[in-house]
Amino acid sequence: MTNAPSPGYGAVAKSLHWLVVILLVAQYIVGWTMPHVGRNTLPVGLIFWHVTIGMTLLAVIVLRFGWKLIHPVAPYPGLPRWQNRLASALHGILYLALVAHILMGWANASARAWNVDILGILPMPWIMPAASRTGMALGDIHNTFAWTLLALIVLHVAAALYHYVVRRDRVLQRMLPGSGD
Repeated sequence: MTNAPSPGYGAVAKSLHWLVVILLVAQYIVGWTMPHVGRNTLPVGLIFWHVTIGMTLLAVIVLRFGWKLIHPVAPYPGLPRWQNRLASALHGILYLALVAHILMGWANASARAWNVDILGILPMPWIMPAASRTGMALGDIHNTFAWTLLALIVLHVAAALYHYVVRRDRVLQRMLPGSGD
């Protein structure tokens, strides 16, 4: 059962959003500093953390999506309808790209016969058979797609800053911790 849309984001929605941001920053740092994953690479050290953060990120995204379904937020008042629709579409594309990116990494880990879990607690199944050519290929795409995902993130941040600096509305403040919007 869903409620009527709220005018702003609550503490849970904001917390989940910023947790995604923190995990993404950590993921990009680990991803850029970890060693190259080759044929016989084992999931240890930074590679272990990359897989762990990715799966934790997926869990938080699922929670965030579930929360959003139960606690919808109304479009920002005063914006043209097309801008609210474009913002909604871009959010959807961003999250779809993020989930697809994580699934590609998970498929690659599965093809490498690595154990995958969430926070070292919840074991996850393989989503590809060991040594799967498709899973290995998805690992290569995963590496390249990281740049596409980063471009979408930059676009999202640029849009938020545009609202704050140029339009001087309160779109950005709706997602800031401590704001009543």
